[in-house]
Amino acid sequence: MPPRVLTALLTLLLACSPSLRADSKLLGTSGGQQVEGQAGGGIVPWALLAGYGDSGEWGVSAALSRVNVDDLRLDVSGIAVSYNNRVELSLARQSLDVLPLDLSISQDIFGGKLRLGGDLVYGRLPALTAGVQWKRNRDNAVPFALGAKDDEGLDVTLSASRLWLGALAGRNVFANATLRRTDANQIGLLGFGNSAGESAEWVAEGSIGIFLNRHWVVGAEYRQQPDLLQAVKANAWRDVFIGWFPNKRVSIIGAYTDLGSVAGLVDQTGFYISLQVTH
Repeated sequence: MPPRVLTALLTLLLACSPSLRADSKLLGTSGGQQVEGQAGGGIVPWALLAGYGDSGEWGVSAALSRVNVDDLRLDVSGIAVSYNNRVELSLARQSLDVLPLDLSISQDIFGGKLRLGGDLVYGRLPALTAGVQWKRNRDNAVPFALGAKDDEGLDVTLSASRLWLGALAGRNVFANATLRRTDANQIGLLGFGNSAGESAEWVAEGSIGIFLNRHWVVGAEYRQQPDLLQAVKANAWRDVFIGWFPNKRVSIIGAYTDLGSVAGLVDQTGFYISLQVTH
């Protein structure tokens, strides 16, 4: 079933089934749904699990997102389900339009995340998770033409997240650090690896946010990219975001986004917007 159909069904479920809603976590601590379908920021997975469910509870999120930069448009639809604040499974479909070339590239991403320990707010250790993202590029002509080796790959991530209550002028402060082992070119939209057989690399990702109040958060993210293709340059991705959490059911995240050079198209800057429904 296509992710857009799943998203519509989940939205209907949340609207019609108040008894299924979980409310154990603080408002905003479910995060958003990043462009690969897992709980996190816009471009970085966090050591959080989808939804507001805690011990013995389910959590679910569904999101529609768009990245719109100078020459590219990326649409993402995804769902993520968690249980017992311990494990998360996710599914996302990405569709990239390369406007100057009038071509499209799509990708499916199946994700899993396991909370290893720690806590977002309390205790000595931050929340710690290990994750995987299996990616399958559905349109490999362009990636192969640019020198990619494969049309599928597996990313492995390790993330740590912490929320400090009242840490900055009485405001809550959030930080996340992620290490990722990957051979994905532009998160897999340009394939995986290269014809020279170079192996996957460890790259760093990070996020920081300040809650202006219970409902609004501002912050920034950074994500390194492996630079494996000789034909085109890959730069780190960056964004500056603002998130609105009017309640525990709906959130909207917007960002100014800088993707650098993508597929030979330089200075790709623009906006990111995501609408998420959460249980």
